[in-house]
Amino acid sequence: MVWHKTIGNGPTNVVVIHGWFWDHRVFTPIFDCLDATRYTYAFIDIRGYGNSSDVSGAYTIGEVAADAIGLADELGRRVFHVVGHSMGGKAAQKVAMDAPARVRSVVAVTPVPASALPFDDAVFGFFTAACEQDATAMALMGDSVGNRVSKAWLELMLRRARDTAKPEAFKSYMRSFIRDDFAADAHKVKAPMLVLYGEFDNGVSEALVRSVYPGLYPHAAIEKISNCGHYPMQETPIYFATRMEAFVAQSA
Repeated sequence: MVWHKTIGNGPTNVVVIHGWFWDHRVFTPIFDCLDATRYTYAFIDIRGYGNSSDVSGAYTIGEVAADAIGLADELGRRVFHVVGHSMGGKAAQKVAMDAPARVRSVVAVTPVPASALPFDDAVFGFFTAACEQDATAMALMGDSVGNRVSKAWLELMLRRARDTAKPEAFKSYMRSFIRDDFAADAHKVKAPMLVLYGEFDNGVSEALVRSVYPGLYPHAAIEKISNCGHYPMQETPIYFATRMEAFVAQSA
């Protein structure tokens, strides 16, 4: 079973899934501003990352979703909310498809959509190169935050990603979040959903979000986080935590 960090001891259970770069610690800036009396959070390290680096597997988005549901089972959480960032957002959507009677709400944070991404060979090659080439990875991350944050932060995020993820896991998840297509099951998601996109995110851009998500989930609320790119838990942590908890509270 995958490792998780618990924060809080409240009655409302929330499972949180990180993205491609770094592990559960990407959420560290929000830890101290969470309502620990109202919520119990489980921040997962997915297979091949961080404290789950020795947990082998296929390293796919479907597997991440199954592990999240399995963790909820292990913890005795009959119903729960799910939060996912980037490719973890795609996994969160899959959780809501696979356990629709149990998921009370979904917060999809700068999320890769459930559908396959419309990447041509050149773009797919760029992502593939980022798995091994630091300069390409830096360019990819820089673009995802609007090329407006410090090189020092980008270098830190890259170092953290390289240190935490097994190379084979990093590359396999990349293939999965780009190519796997779960759109046919989007109709199974009945839980309230909040889709958050960053004002300066050139990857999961406003145009992408607004062109895809209403077709997948007509009931989803779509909101912009201002002064932010792809990593609101790093760039605007207090506002992000506040908005996340306010949405979860509506469905608790």
